[in-house]
Amino acid sequence: MAAHDFDNNRELDGKVALVTGSSSGIGEETARRLSALGAKVVVNSATSVEAGTAVSGSLPGESIYVQADISDATQRQALLNATMDRFGQLDILVNNAGWTTVVDHRDLDGLTDEIFDKTMQVNVYGTWGLTKAAIPLLGNSEDGNVTTITSIAGVRPVGSSMAYSMAKAALNQMTKLLAKSHGPVRFNAVAPGLVATPWTQGWDAQHAAVAAMAPVPRSATPDDCAEAVLAMVRNGYTSGNIFVVDGGLTQAT
Repeated sequence: MAAHDFDNNRELDGKVALVTGSSSGIGEETARRLSALGAKVVVNSATSVEAGTAVSGSLPGESIYVQADISDATQRQALLNATMDRFGQLDILVNNAGWTTVVDHRDLDGLTDEIFDKTMQVNVYGTWGLTKAAIPLLGNSEDGNVTTITSIAGVRPVGSSMAYSMAKAALNQMTKLLAKSHGPVRFNAVAPGLVATPWTQGWDAQHAAVAAMAPVPRSATPDDCAEAVLAMVRNGYTSGNIFVVDGGLTQAT
């Protein structure tokens, strides 16, 4: 848990939040922050069952862990079913689950069909399918809302691969389209720059490059991103926003 004291702030009491890909990193920190604010939280991961179970068990409020790969239609529906079976409602969806691998943008042969397909299946089709299925449930909430973790790679021509950048751009556009067409459910995105997570633990050169270029000279932390998610969740009149969290790097380069 980051150095925030929300013990006396239970503003999300009575709310149910589903956070995909929440066994570590941004998803884990977001789940912790939502739980500390009083929400009942569904923790999810595709494979990291032990870690996901541990996160769920360590949250301050009521929580369950559900293993599900959102790129599989049957599993993502089962994830929603488990949420409803346990809690009977869904108020907050945080789309954090994703997948990438590093492929130099100049290496077209290196971006194989298999890598391209998996990147799209998890990041785009999985997120779209889960969000689409969740909208009727969120519509029953007084303030149903979706925050999708995208990336500055969806805003600028950067990213771990061209497929990843394309996928995140698709999610940013999805957010705007849904915000326009499916209110009063709210749809926003948080678009981080490089984040210091277990996923990027070995990316020393990339972290150093960001620290050298960004006006706030460091990579983002999971807490930076979770704080941005909370801003989107809390503001009931915010929809269609792409909240860039990159230390000013986009403006500086």
